[in-house]
Amino acid sequence: MIDLSVIPTFSGCYIYRDKEDEIIYIGKAKNLKKRVSSYFQKRDLDPKTRLLVKHIHSVDFIVTANEVEALILENTLIKKHTPKYNIDLKDSASYAFIHISGDDFPRIGILRRTTTQGKLYGPFVSAKERDEILDVVKRTFKLRSCRNMQKRPCLRYHISNCAAPCTGAVSKEEYKKAIEKADSVLRGNSAELAEKLRKEMEEFSKKQEFEIAKDLRDQIYALDYLNNRQNAARHINHDEDVINYIIRDGKIYIMVFNVVKGTLIGKEEFSFAYHQNFLEEFLVRYYSGHETPAEIILPDASEILEEEAYTSVENVVRETSGPKSGSAIVENISQSLIDFLSQRHGKTVKIKIPKRGDKKDLLELAEKNIEIAFFSAVSKVEELGKRLMLPEPPRVIECFDISHLSGTQTVASMVQFRDGKADKSNYRRFKIKTVEGINDYASIAEVVSRRYSRLLEEGKPLPDLIVIDGGKGQLSYAVGELKKLGIKTPVISLAEREEEIFVPGLSDPLPIQKNEKASLYLQEIRDEAHRFAIAFNRQLREKTLTD
Repeated sequence: MIDLSVIPTFSGCYIYRDKEDEIIYIGKAKNLKKRVSSYFQKRDLDPKTRLLVKHIHSVDFIVTANEVEALILENTLIKKHTPKYNIDLKDSASYAFIHISGDDFPRIGILRRTTTQGKLYGPFVSAKERDEILDVVKRTFKLRSCRNMQKRPCLRYHISNCAAPCTGAVSKEEYKKAIEKADSVLRGNSAELAEKLRKEMEEFSKKQEFEIAKDLRDQIYALDYLNNRQNAARHINHDEDVINYIIRDGKIYIMVFNVVKGTLIGKEEFSFAYHQNFLEEFLVRYYSGHETPAEIILPDASEILEEEAYTSVENVVRETSGPKSGSAIVENISQSLIDFLSQRHGKTVKIKIPKRGDKKDLLELAEKNIEIAFFSAVSKVEELGKRLMLPEPPRVIECFDISHLSGTQTVASMVQFRDGKADKSNYRRFKIKTVEGINDYASIAEVVSRRYSRLLEEGKPLPDLIVIDGGKGQLSYAVGELKKLGIKTPVISLAEREEEIFVPGLSDPLPIQKNEKASLYLQEIRDEAHRFAIAFNRQLREKTLTD
């Protein structure tokens, strides 16, 4: 079951995966929680969506700063992964840009390809928004849109929508000033113009000229749209990695955004114990197995951990509003690391620490994704600890499930969750050896005894909580085996039909509703144990049939 409680309410992209961890669908949303919840709460889904929901096993997401970024990121991810349930648009064109040419009297228009001539603004994912913006900019600043300047003025001049540079009605200097104003608006500095249009809209509305007021309203919406900074797609010609991190409770949590020619294409996340030179070590290990980009964007370490030492390096650029200093400063980055990265890339790699602008926005977006990726999982653990009244949150949880086919090929699975996430390196599978026929109680007793007697023999740590799939019977047999081993680890069971939680010594289930965060977390763990057990049972049956 998908735990909807951990899904944020921000805009972004959601990524559905099946049991084989393959991406099967990518979507975007203004509100991720509301959109993802709709898949599992609506009953009138179309057949294709019902089939999709049936195969969803897990959901991942990338949070964006606004809905525009989510649209661009969705397009990029779909092109990269081609999920089976997304529409295949093989002939779809790229998003369009607004283009101001590099002529003496520049023209303004729409362009679908990148160019080094003139300036590009966008891309735009909505044709309506793009056309509104283009229209208001052309009309406001009276810019020409004709491909070839004629010798006589056209209709746009006669309706006061063009300054007619073709006739010499405007000087080169005056036209240049109009272009500069248009450039400012297209880069998002549109507040002054939007305010002017609002006043005009109010005046026409008072006169009950509602059609004109509506047109002005659409133009204001278009200008507001410009103010959404499109970090998911920026027009640059080199690849970047944006790396941010959070230090908390002796651990490092790192997020890497991969940006290819200005377009965010994905993320990777890592966590490990804190140590003094963690950043340099991480960069060496990461780029030993990944392609090295031309530019790496890092946060200002002084804003994260003030007591850290800093090293001055030639190729690291601290971007500020004032003049750049001769050398730059970044935490724990040595010249030898710069040389290593440059050798991997084939050219000099730049490391930048932005103070403001698009790159700073991307760093902040990465930090927001760290908070959601790591600490929303931690909140599940803390909530479970509170609802079970445990002295400490159960960071490490192990869950057991039994699977068989009419009493044959009986197997057991054990999955481990650590800090709210599946730790697949510690999954275990068991063939039941001492039980004949259908006897889930005895099977649970055997697998619990085998697992924890071995941990005791090897001197390995025990989990913080043990979960048994089943009711009071399975729980009783598990508790009996743990007592024989002298283990006092808390143990509970989860009965599937009503998702009731049982604890030793109480005949009634705990008063925890199945839609609460604590219960949903247990259901997520139990479902994973169930999946793992069934997969092993199916594998053994197929092997038997083959033999």
